[in-house]
Amino acid sequence: GGGYASTSSAHEALSSAAHIEAGSVRIQANRAVPSYCSGATYLVFLKTLGELQRRGLLRIDRTQWESLLPRKLADGEGVWGRWNANGPGTPRLFHELGLGRNFTSFGEAKPGDFLKIFWTDAVGQNERGHSVVFLGLEMKDGVEHVRFWSSNKPGGYGEKSVPRSKIARAIFSRLEKPENLSGIATLPRRDPYLAGLLTKHSSFAEAGRLCGIR
Repeated sequence: GGGYASTSSAHEALSSAAHIEAGSVRIQANRAVPSYCSGATYLVFLKTLGELQRRGLLRIDRTQWESLLPRKLADGEGVWGRWNANGPGTPRLFHELGLGRNFTSFGEAKPGDFLKIFWTDAVGQNERGHSVVFLGLEMKDGVEHVRFWSSNKPGGYGEKSVPRSKIARAIFSRLEKPENLSGIATLPRRDPYLAGLLTKHSSFAEAGRLCGIR
């Protein structure tokens, strides 16, 4: 719940929902309302990293956490600016840092994979997309549906199920090597490809190539 919006106040609310505490990250998603899709999935990403750290499976120092917080960044800048960008933001980040593989097959997908949905074939300036956490496939009245969690219009945080036929393209990203976040220090400040997608057109072929999809 909480409503959906991509206004400046929603961006500010997202920033207030994550902060560093006792050497890790504290997520208060109820502060990030109204919410929007990329912000919702990014909080899941941060919360996952924090849980791995709590279990002793991952080491993230304060400087790295500072780099991960969702502060005001232009598309393609830093970690959050990549995740929030038009086009394959999350897959591109995963490829750059080696966090896990990106793929397009629903047959390979597992609940918990991050998923960028493209409602049309457009990538970039004219795209219509959605950042979600994949939950699985299901049949409704004989029609295959894709079930996911995100911040969805108009209600905000929650699950949704849409006919698979409504999805033109999909890129899944699976977190497999979170320890490679150590590479944040050498990550270029800006990704020119993602930064340009607000005003430029790309293609699914180009997006796949730049995300390591074979």
